[in-house]
Amino acid sequence: MPDTSLNPANITIIHPDLGIGGAERLIIDVALALQQNGHKVTIYTSHRDTSHCFEEARDGTLDIKVRGDTVFPVHIGGRFHVLFAVLRQVHLTWSLLGELAQTKGGDREEVFIVDQVPACVPLLKVFGPRQHQGRGKQRILFYCHFPDQLLARREEGSSLLTTVKTLYRYPFDWFEGWAMSASDQVVANSKFTRGVVRETFGGEKLGDVRVVYPCVDTAQKAGGSEETLWGGKKILLSVNRFERKKDLALAIRAYHGLGEQKRRGTRLVVAGGYDNRVQENVQYHRELDTLATSLGLETATSKTVPSALSIPDSIDVLFLPSVPSAFRDTLLSQALLLLYTPINEHFGIVPIEAMRAGIPVLASNTGGPLETIVEGETGWLCDATDDAQWTAVLDKVLYQLSEKELKRMSAAARKRVENEFSLRAMGENLKGEIDDMLNSERRPFDGAQQALMMFGLLSILLSAAIALVLRWFLIV
Repeated sequence: MPDTSLNPANITIIHPDLGIGGAERLIIDVALALQQNGHKVTIYTSHRDTSHCFEEARDGTLDIKVRGDTVFPVHIGGRFHVLFAVLRQVHLTWSLLGELAQTKGGDREEVFIVDQVPACVPLLKVFGPRQHQGRGKQRILFYCHFPDQLLARREEGSSLLTTVKTLYRYPFDWFEGWAMSASDQVVANSKFTRGVVRETFGGEKLGDVRVVYPCVDTAQKAGGSEETLWGGKKILLSVNRFERKKDLALAIRAYHGLGEQKRRGTRLVVAGGYDNRVQENVQYHRELDTLATSLGLETATSKTVPSALSIPDSIDVLFLPSVPSAFRDTLLSQALLLLYTPINEHFGIVPIEAMRAGIPVLASNTGGPLETIVEGETGWLCDATDDAQWTAVLDKVLYQLSEKELKRMSAAARKRVENEFSLRAMGENLKGEIDDMLNSERRPFDGAQQALMMFGLLSILLSAAIALVLRWFLIV
């Protein structure tokens, strides 16, 4: 078996939007891990807002190329996201293939890593650089965060609207599994996700789906400013996107359950991803603020670090939309506990970031946290439908655990992250997957027949998109 480390493969990563969500953090870390292992890494994306992305995506650490953002919008009137996600990625892929065709062939293998949207995988399989073109081997790895068809909201609105949504989604649901099957290897971000993938698409269709856990960079200092925040208040922290499925309301209800006396000298900070373009972010922030005030909690929202640092002492719940990474690290370094509220989260990178900083985590006893948090050692796992359980843990951390016990948990958390979820660990796992692909035959794929089927489907989608755009402009 040849040693691929002597001449590391070129890595091209395709990701739809380099924002500041968990999937984006994972892709950045994948790129960093592979780059540290000697690979030349390039990320292709359809959108990057340099004011709304991770530092490594804008400071030159990584090679970022934005393609496929000039023809199709992200949506029309808040609808048709999946349709335009497919079309935007196809547009991106044709641009990528055109650029690769203009480069001289070399003896390095080409490895494509795709996540979230698999539409480009068949195109890469059929039309990508091949060995007979004077290049090395080509392989495609699809990193599955979670099946997109299970994330689609189909039950909103009337029964008629639900039926229409189901019919609209049907070809995309079929297309997702078919497109993923063109890859040479599929990996999942957790055992939980792997089980869901197998159940959704079938075990034989995608082959041996293996697990590559996301990571954090343990070599990077996991803390920001050492200046004590808010006069030394005890900080309970929630970090997540402002989306209803993240159930941030649970953190507010659990905090309220402490009672006025035990809340003195404490503060709940709700920080995370927020985009003014996303209606749900705006609405859910408003809903959370309304919930907190209805419970008698005093709230404030700060969109800058100076305003956050100068809020009155009386504020119980502080909302920090789109908190800068440096200030989030400061919060993690000074918080007593991270509250991670989603149910059946596919993996959850935020608990890993908290444990890297030595902060215990309270999370739902479902999904990814079952694989990352060790009960009583690095945190606690509770029923997300039982507010009282969560309040009891807050009480325990604030008033019952000794300094010695907290330090023990902190050390255990850091050790677990280093052993299982570090950049080094992820890099080794990815290297193993890449080596296995390059030293194995490509997964069979009937290129001509499959390409014809795909082009037929894409023609239909393109026609639908053009019709929708024309209709939109006529209406407007």
